[in-house]
Amino acid sequence: MASSSRTSFVLASRASKLAQIQTNIVRDGLETTFPALSFSTSFMTTEGDKNQSQALYLLGGKALWTKELEVALKEDVVDMLIHSLKDVPTTLPHGCEIGAILERENPVDSLVVKQGLPYRTLEDLPDGSVVGTSSVRRVAQLRRSFPGLVFLDVRGNLNTRLAKLDAPDGPYTALILAKAGLVRLGMGDRITADLAAPILFHAVSQGALAIEIRADDQEARELCKALTHQETQWKCLAERALLRELEGGCSVPVGVSTSLSQIDKSAGKLTRATLEITGCVTSLDGSVHVQDTLSQEVESIQGAEELGKNLATKLMANGAKVILDDITRDRRKRASEAETAE
Repeated sequence: MASSSRTSFVLASRASKLAQIQTNIVRDGLETTFPALSFSTSFMTTEGDKNQSQALYLLGGKALWTKELEVALKEDVVDMLIHSLKDVPTTLPHGCEIGAILERENPVDSLVVKQGLPYRTLEDLPDGSVVGTSSVRRVAQLRRSFPGLVFLDVRGNLNTRLAKLDAPDGPYTALILAKAGLVRLGMGDRITADLAAPILFHAVSQGALAIEIRADDQEARELCKALTHQETQWKCLAERALLRELEGGCSVPVGVSTSLSQIDKSAGKLTRATLEITGCVTSLDGSVHVQDTLSQEVESIQGAEELGKNLATKLMANGAKVILDDITRDRRKRASEAETAE
């Protein structure tokens, strides 16, 4: 059990430059809100950071980015974990919970074209152009509208990926990257064009930061409440409920787009809103695409999550289950082939 009346808290995250920037954003917010308390940071290298050679599609679930951090959290070495919420598994280990979801950056993906090339949109790219991305969600969706493009895996942090893009002898004409990461790194000027729905539905919880805490740490939970942005929380938890029901991991082509309207508040707290959520599941080759939308007035987190679950059920009934089963078989086959090749 967490000790009482602590005055200092340790925030931890991955060691990448982006993860450190995001952790500092949270630390600064906590220090501003709770000036009498002390907040320090700790950074760790996770399994997902160590394995930069194998395609994410073959590596499996999102615990690659969180497992080592959660061990430190559960052993009381650190008090809060700072994550990109899109990297957090929809089911957390026993004893852990999401304490806060912060206000979301724009969740869309962006096109970043190689320096010196004149192209401004995906439509401008000539057939045969190589587009780099590690996301099967992006590839699957974009193959539907741009069958002439070639998609190639690209790993590494954002600086590494941009260096690979701009290398004179590199294969890439462009990359697809999350806009939020580029903006937080101060690289928004590299964005050539945003790729919003219906061209490209973004990943579940993309653009949102989350704080993971121990489930028995009431003090940390109270601190987290001050940073929670309810509109983002309701939307992201609906999206995560959709993904949890679909059992989609880090590299499954599930895309979403979510909005809140007719928002009612009482004493500054969100009490009612109309939540609209669109979800899609796309086959790896882009040939089969299942998409649907649900809209409903909700009055709580539970209502938002229920709407996400209902959309998942509808997608599964309309063909998403067949796509996901095919993807699971394909991943197992290719992972087995990769092991044999080694």
